[in-house]
Amino acid sequence: MTAEAQKGHNQFGNLPVWDLSDLYPGKDSPEFKADLEQAKALASQFEADYKGKLTELTKAGKLVAAIKDSEKLGDLSGKIGSFSFLQYAQKATDPDRAKFMGDTNEALTNLSTKVLFFELELNRIEDADLEAAFEKDAELARYRTWFAELRKAKPYQLDDKLEELFHDKSTTAYSAWNRLFDETLSSLTFEVDGETLNMESTLHLLSEKDEKKRESAFKALGKTLAANSRLFTHITNVLAKDKEISDRWRGYDNGDGGLWQVLARAGRGCRAVL
Repeated sequence: MTAEAQKGHNQFGNLPVWDLSDLYPGKDSPEFKADLEQAKALASQFEADYKGKLTELTKAGKLVAAIKDSEKLGDLSGKIGSFSFLQYAQKATDPDRAKFMGDTNEALTNLSTKVLFFELELNRIEDADLEAAFEKDAELARYRTWFAELRKAKPYQLDDKLEELFHDKSTTAYSAWNRLFDETLSSLTFEVDGETLNMESTLHLLSEKDEKKRESAFKALGKTLAANSRLFTHITNVLAKDKEISDRWRGYDNGDGGLWQVLARAGRGCRAVL
């Protein structure tokens, strides 16, 4: 597979692109649809098997089975999500690819909501019970470092319903704004010496030996980015405020009050410098 080069700005001709067939033959393939349905089924089964039972399983020496089932689901959903993102990243301006990634992310968010309880409940297991389980089960003890990292989030966990709300809203909160930024940036074009170029080709010209070409590319970048600065500023402000809200609810100590307050105190009305 190759990607067509823009005229005059690629001495190597058509360059190779990712071959995603090792993951799935295509976004409409039966293999992809089957794996997505399997992931949904695994998530539902995981919830039925383990929700509300992790402390009991820990004391009974059976917690490692839940961890392995979680890994199995994580591997499958990771494969699905990777394929969705990579085919989108190949051509972020393609609306069909963008829709496919959006639909896939929504499906993965819905199924992951069913297993959201897992890490929350793991952090509610008493330290003494978990340590005793480590001593009895060498296989479980292999996950000791993972548990140590997981428990760092324990002081900042919210109740289950709030965690579920934060999780469900992620697709319409920071994830949506990140996607808007990426798609907008990918769609921009730059007029350089009478030729319309995309971002990659224009940035490439900044490394040209010819000073005039570098200058033309630099001015084209500045002109187009400045024309879109209002949108990019708004995206930055929303993301900063979104993080401030999340940090405040979780009780993180931001010291100086967080990026949102810093920008406001600077008298910029949170107009970030791009």
